[in-house]
Amino acid sequence: KPLSEAADIHLDTTDLNPHELKKLIRRRFGGTDKDGRMVLSFVSFGYKLGLPREADLVFDVRFLPNPFFVEDLRDRDGRDPEVRRFLEMSAGTEEFLQKLENFLTDLIPKYAGEARGYLTVAIGCTGGRHRSVAVVERVAGKFSNDKLVNVQVRHRDLREG
Repeated sequence: KPLSEAADIHLDTTDLNPHELKKLIRRRFGGTDKDGRMVLSFVSFGYKLGLPREADLVFDVRFLPNPFFVEDLRDRDGRDPEVRRFLEMSAGTEEFLQKLENFLTDLIPKYAGEARGYLTVAIGCTGGRHRSVAVVERVAGKFSNDKLVNVQVRHRDLREG
């Protein structure tokens, strides 16, 4: 019995290029969230454990001052207001964050326009506890109300407790 006879759905792909095929499949079968928005995932990580395999874009924030070397901040993580304040006091932090947010603001509609169902942005520092976590929290917050995307956050190397 031919495979085509067993199929529930038939798609004529004869005249489609790969991009058109991708759009057709996304229209027919989804690939975005339930509201049709692209899933925008932000992942913080530590370079000492390697890059996240799922990353589409990777940004290195090891140039920011490291709260690990401040005794009062060492045991906290990038979600803590004191850690964020420490980073914000550093010259260049706000400029970097603005440039990253502007870059992503420009890029996201382009990815969504290509019928991408997802985009994973990975942000790394040495251990994945302070700088990368704070940057992910800040940047994800910027896009949390964007109607084009469904924002998800994961702190890969952040261990509770």
